[in-house]
Amino acid sequence: MTRIDDTFARLKREGKKAFVSYIMGGDPDAETSLAVMKGLPAAGVDIIELGMPFTDPMADGPTIQLAGQRALDKGMTMDAVLDMVRAFRAGDATTPIVLMGYYNPIYSRGVERFLTEAKAAGIDGLIVVDLPPEEDDELCIPAQKAGINFIRLATPTTDAKRLPKVLQNTSGFVYYVSITGITGAAAAEAADVAPEVARIKASTDLPIIVGFGISTPDSARAIASVADGCVVGSAIVKDIGAGKPVAEVLANVAALAAGAHSA
Repeated sequence: MTRIDDTFARLKREGKKAFVSYIMGGDPDAETSLAVMKGLPAAGVDIIELGMPFTDPMADGPTIQLAGQRALDKGMTMDAVLDMVRAFRAGDATTPIVLMGYYNPIYSRGVERFLTEAKAAGIDGLIVVDLPPEEDDELCIPAQKAGINFIRLATPTTDAKRLPKVLQNTSGFVYYVSITGITGAAAAEAADVAPEVARIKASTDLPIIVGFGISTPDSARAIASVADGCVVGSAIVKDIGAGKPVAEVLANVAALAAGAHSA
């Protein structure tokens, strides 16, 4: 059992949906980013997705691309992201942290070394968007053996033939991408998402969390009502990018979380 498994078990007992938030590690700088991260659990966040900045973020829209660039411009590195996790863990031993990013920095570090360091820092799960199931031996299976969940994305184009392959080594939860395209590009519609979630649930017992296209408390409530929870990223990153005070960023996160939890 990982912290992710424990969190979903708790939410199920409480009859609540999960609220997952995404922030980019080091955006707009390490100090501010850590302050936001530390405040997320009290704002109602059940699972934190922490972005690892990368120079070529193919799945990310302009908002998160710019966040990654701001972080890189301030000297953010993989080591600095893991330092953020260690600093967070000094005061919070229970909130799950999922590291989200791309394979190149992990490959450059070396998979075994990366997994050892990530586990020791307090990482619970990985989302690596550019590693397909055909490459599970590269990172997915070693991560599972290290006690780190490997979370796979399913999309509107994941058909019945492809879905079993996507699900076969996934753990923690399934991240359903509600729209075709990049982050922050369009609004998710519960009526479109509901049958897709039901289709995936017919093939797995894992929780289904929906992300992309959710930016308001009402949309968080609507999407969470047809899934096991939702992810909000671009809307939070946009507030950070606009230079809003940490307290205001967290107040907006709390409103989004309340929306999801009321589903």
